[in-house]
Amino acid sequence: MRILLQRVKQASVTIEDQVHGQIDQGFLLLVGAEDSDTSEQVDYLVHKISHLRVFSDAAGKMNLSVQDVQGSILSVSQFTLYANVKKGNRPSFVGAGDPAHAEKLYHELNQKLAATGIPVATGVFGTDMQVALVNDGPVTIWFDTDDLQK
Repeated sequence: MRILLQRVKQASVTIEDQVHGQIDQGFLLLVGAEDSDTSEQVDYLVHKISHLRVFSDAAGKMNLSVQDVQGSILSVSQFTLYANVKKGNRPSFVGAGDPAHAEKLYHELNQKLAATGIPVATGVFGTDMQVALVNDGPVTIWFDTDDLQK
């Protein structure tokens, strides 16, 4: 799986001119999956995301998690994280997972994040969405479970 995490002051996802999900302080996650991804990788990502200490403490040091600051998560499916642009100018998305498998893992990720007590808002898998955000920092972190296999 690949996840692009952005620390945000606020974020929202709009579908057909209707706000579908929105959060204030927390994380915006752009989530992509490939066919070889597993539930074990989801568990790893849930642990990392829920414990990631990138919010400032009283001393101004990045030392607090999203749970510590009572933040939320907005999770948006994003198959284009698997774009390959090595050849030509039109991206290839053959690395993106089968939609049924990717959707299953996307929902599993969101359910397991919510089970940690973090409020989770979502987009709609496979739908054209408009995402708005106010970066906080900006702080952007890239997770790629391919790194676990190396």
